[in-house]
Amino acid sequence: MAFAAFALGACATKEQPATLDIDNTLTPEEISQARLTPPVMWKMGRLASASLSPDGSKALYAITRYNMSENRGLSQIYVRDMASGEEVTLTDNTSNNNDPQWSADGNAIYFTSNRSGDMQLWKMGVDGSAPKQITKVEGGIEGYGVAPSGDKLFYVKKVHAADTKSSDIYKDMDKSKARIYSDLMARHWDYWDEGDYSHIFVADLNDNGISNDKDIIGADAAWDAPLAPYFDTAEIAWSNDGKKLAYTCKPLTGAEYAVSTDSDIFIYDTEDGSTLNINKIKTNAGMRIMEYVGYDRYPVWSPDDKQLAFCSMATPGYESDKDRLFVYDLQSKEHTYLTPDFDHSAQNVIWKDSKTLYFLSAIEGTQQVCKVGVDNAQVEVITSGDHDIASMSIAGDKCLTTLMTISRDKELYEVNLADGALKQLSNINAHVYDNVKMGKVEKRMVKTTDGKEMLTWVILPPDFDPAKKYPTLLYCEGGPQSVVSQGWSYRWNFQLMAAQGYVVVAPNRRGCPSFGSEWREQISGDYAGQNIQDYLAAIDEVAKEPWCDKEHLGAVGASYGGYSVYYLAGHHEGRFKAFISHCGIFNFESMYGETEELFFINHDYGGNYWDKDNAIAQRSYANSPHKAVDKWDTPILIITGEYDFRIPYTQSLQAFTAARLKGVDARLVEFENEAHQVFKPQNSIVWNREFFGWLDKYLK
Repeated sequence: MAFAAFALGACATKEQPATLDIDNTLTPEEISQARLTPPVMWKMGRLASASLSPDGSKALYAITRYNMSENRGLSQIYVRDMASGEEVTLTDNTSNNNDPQWSADGNAIYFTSNRSGDMQLWKMGVDGSAPKQITKVEGGIEGYGVAPSGDKLFYVKKVHAADTKSSDIYKDMDKSKARIYSDLMARHWDYWDEGDYSHIFVADLNDNGISNDKDIIGADAAWDAPLAPYFDTAEIAWSNDGKKLAYTCKPLTGAEYAVSTDSDIFIYDTEDGSTLNINKIKTNAGMRIMEYVGYDRYPVWSPDDKQLAFCSMATPGYESDKDRLFVYDLQSKEHTYLTPDFDHSAQNVIWKDSKTLYFLSAIEGTQQVCKVGVDNAQVEVITSGDHDIASMSIAGDKCLTTLMTISRDKELYEVNLADGALKQLSNINAHVYDNVKMGKVEKRMVKTTDGKEMLTWVILPPDFDPAKKYPTLLYCEGGPQSVVSQGWSYRWNFQLMAAQGYVVVAPNRRGCPSFGSEWREQISGDYAGQNIQDYLAAIDEVAKEPWCDKEHLGAVGASYGGYSVYYLAGHHEGRFKAFISHCGIFNFESMYGETEELFFINHDYGGNYWDKDNAIAQRSYANSPHKAVDKWDTPILIITGEYDFRIPYTQSLQAFTAARLKGVDARLVEFENEAHQVFKPQNSIVWNREFFGWLDKYLK
């Protein structure tokens, strides 16, 4: 989602787009090396989510490819015949074309494109013929959805709803460059709040364009819908009759916004202009008030429009709580909890009919297709295997998914919903896989210090020789509540690390989802506790192998993983010879005053640092990594982005300062145009050169 938001924003320009030539053919040298390298990885096409046509006969999707010298990418749209496998390219390389969606009758395709300058909505034939611009919204749009009825459209665009810039507040000081705030949320993720918010507009739609646009959030509403920072239009859904629009919103500002995850599902009625909050209503059963105090998101209408499914988190302020699956009955106003006995989250929910829903769920380090009935609330896991199913589309009895593993990026797969059988349909990056050797991925269960079994992925270098010694990396996952699954990453790629001659140890330590609520929740309020012991248990277990060079171990990680590296630097007892921390938390107290979404650290630290009576919070602050700098003695590479406002770059500066004044060999890499992650092609190459240069220096 973060990548999608970045890509969309990067495309929004008033200038005509420039043609981008892309030649991702591997060079003779790359073929002869037969290993994955950063330049080779950037020659791979990146598949977005895919959707089936209404009759299930065709698949629609977009693929993004990059030109390294131009430092940018281009998305093109494709249609694949499900029976023959024939693929047709619908757009060319003269513009960016994203988010393709079928019309309700399957006879046309809607998509966004910057071919006229700003990102606008377009429509074309199923064969790519007769492209026509539908919207001419000033400044462009950020997302859209066409009603199944075909006569309504929602689009998302920025609205100026508050004045924070000095030039707006003081009209006679138009050259002033101050931002002025009287409450929290001065900045979010990677941008300063300058009074512009994403709002949902509803408009009438016909072949000549749109009319009667209406901002249904309200022109003066100083909050976002869909929610910041990802602005995911999957949080917005049309009813099948096109008369109602369900959406997610958190109508809070300032300090209230900063400490709360209390978003709700709203239903806007296009006929009378009314809006209903389905999470704050009186029910027919005893007229009690339903209390939904955490995230409520991703509404999905049943085929008969009588029910609305949505995902809900129970715990206020806990952004990584279990996503429970609920159904709201529009007539009775009753809510039904469908997954009370299923200890995993529900995502990407789809109605098969008005009695059956399918969804994706992370289960034991993988992501699978699941099924649940509205009447029986019994979850059935349909697929199995070591893979991540990243997205899903259902039409009739056909199910189209995108599937990836640690060794392969997303490809199109068809799923047999009766038995879960998988059939691969595409091979987008055959030019890489046919010429590059991937390392073996081992699935190990490691005994933790408290007697639990922990799933740990061990990735071996290509052409692994057990008679040799290999430097070994402990990978520390971010989140902290994110799963170490069978995902392919363009930022932290296990096969890329293995291809450079490293064994990678990737444990699903305490806090990682997909192993039940108890496992996930243990980490909150105990960052320095059991999960750190889990890390050490994993690396100590692998270090027993005769092929592991235990004199050359390294630890690497980003975000919470970066915190883990800082903490281990003061407590590793000589295990590691090199560290790399990307955008990590170094000083808990200053982090509390620098970050933006305070609900995160209120929950995960246990509270603020000045509450001396809060034992959990005080334990967290007492174990901040900066308090053990006196024990730092190991070389450390520190990487950060100047626009990272989640874990501000000042955390990295503090760590670098401490390391150098302590006399520890250290290196700081600060990207002036990146945030919490590195997205831009040439920045990624530099990141990898620094990353592997540091490891090679100290571990080889």
